[in-house]
Amino acid sequence: MPLRGKRILITSGPTRAPLDAVRFLSNKGSGRTGALIAELAVRAGASVTYVYGRGAQLPQIRARGRDHLRLVAVETVDDLVHVFQEELPTGYDAVVHPMAVLDFAPEAVRQEKVGSEEAWVVRLVPTPKAIQLVKALSPRTFLVGFKLEVGKSPEELVRLAYESLRRNRADVMVANDLADIERGVHRGYFVGPTGEVLRVAEGKEGIARAVVELLEERLGG
Repeated sequence: MPLRGKRILITSGPTRAPLDAVRFLSNKGSGRTGALIAELAVRAGASVTYVYGRGAQLPQIRARGRDHLRLVAVETVDDLVHVFQEELPTGYDAVVHPMAVLDFAPEAVRQEKVGSEEAWVVRLVPTPKAIQLVKALSPRTFLVGFKLEVGKSPEELVRLAYESLRRNRADVMVANDLADIERGVHRGYFVGPTGEVLRVAEGKEGIARAVVELLEERLGG
């Protein structure tokens, strides 16, 4: 088992931000990719902490592997930040971060239910960049980030992924395009620290396998 003894934190699924007592903002994110990565990582011997948003798919782990999987539920970006602050200083070999994290949240949350007859203007403000905490809290942790864009060419995807990699001090950034995904073509470009494309994987299963193979290469032994 090439990842035996390794600790890996994997994020997955959507995040939410409340608007009022009954409504919230969210984003697209089924958690399928993260769940597949977790399943393969546990199968390779890793101990996985799976941090997931509400509604995300959970890993399907056989009974003998369940003691290598810990589930941590979050809802908001602040919840995710808190988990990172609590978990990362304890020592993780890798963080894989495909979670769909909200970039914006309402500036103010109404405590009551807003009536449906009135106009409602909501001001959105940027949320904390949770991914930037990874290297700040655990500099030696191997970080695989994910960059989702819409309607970009492969060259643009790679360029934007490289910019994100540098900005967030990631070791590898996986770029994909929502327009392609919705057309049934899910292609992940694995961008390395000098901007090179390390590999290209097809489909959620292929991307998950490529992530775990990369972890095995970088962490194994």
